[in-house]
Amino acid sequence: MAPRALWKGDLKVVDIECPVALYAAASTAQRVSFHVVNRKTGNRVRREYVDEDTGKPVVDDDQMKGFDLGNDTFVTLDPDDVTDLVPASDKTLSVARFVKYADFDPLFFDRPYYLGPDKGADEAFALIRDSLAAEKIVALAQTVLFRRLRTVAIRADGKGLSANTLHFDYEIREPEKAFAKVPRLKIKKEMLDLAKHIMKSKAGSFDPMRFDDRYDAALAELIKAKIEGRKIQPPKRKPEGKVVDLMDALRRSAGAGPAAKGEGGSKRRKAG
Repeated sequence: MAPRALWKGDLKVVDIECPVALYAAASTAQRVSFHVVNRKTGNRVRREYVDEDTGKPVVDDDQMKGFDLGNDTFVTLDPDDVTDLVPASDKTLSVARFVKYADFDPLFFDRPYYLGPDKGADEAFALIRDSLAAEKIVALAQTVLFRRLRTVAIRADGKGLSANTLHFDYEIREPEKAFAKVPRLKIKKEMLDLAKHIMKSKAGSFDPMRFDDRYDAALAELIKAKIEGRKIQPPKRKPEGKVVDLMDALRRSAGAGPAAKGEGGSKRRKAG
């Protein structure tokens, strides 16, 4: 079954317009998910909004948005007030500029998507895609997606285009606050050389198949055991060891690095 487009419009580069379709590039649909169930009846539990003071349910028509001013004081907005603020969409991804991919800060990447050609746009789509690939650049475009004006980074990706919506500048927190308590230390050359050696011994290409979602797999196995009436033993957790001497730990890691790398690769090949 072909994926369903989330949005359709025109990708516009100056005077070149190309009809495109936007598809989700990632999904959590295959993760194990649960519903809340009544332990006594086995029925699903339905959520409803209740008034915090009275405890009584509030019907949809009586619900409205409120901005908290503090001390439980709210500025209330009717649904129509909010709807009127949604920017009008002309269904056009207008490219504002081109930048080098290396200039991007990954922190600004939000959700990933694919862009494909819509009907009758194969030649224009291929022209834009191949130009981006040849110049190794990213197109920055803006359009209204999901009720908000968003900036989208578009780059060549094989036969198609990949697109990421970008966070706004005010959404990114300042790193200085997170690193405020990090001391400035001078690392000894020998320790730095050992760390570099370890990193080189573990060097490789990015292969997402090597990173398993162990928690999701364990949940699936637990559900299967419940269905079959089996009992499964929870995995034994390894005791967490504390590093007493950093240099000693580096030397041990440097000695075990290549062996660990080869062993891990063989396990993945067998699993595959």
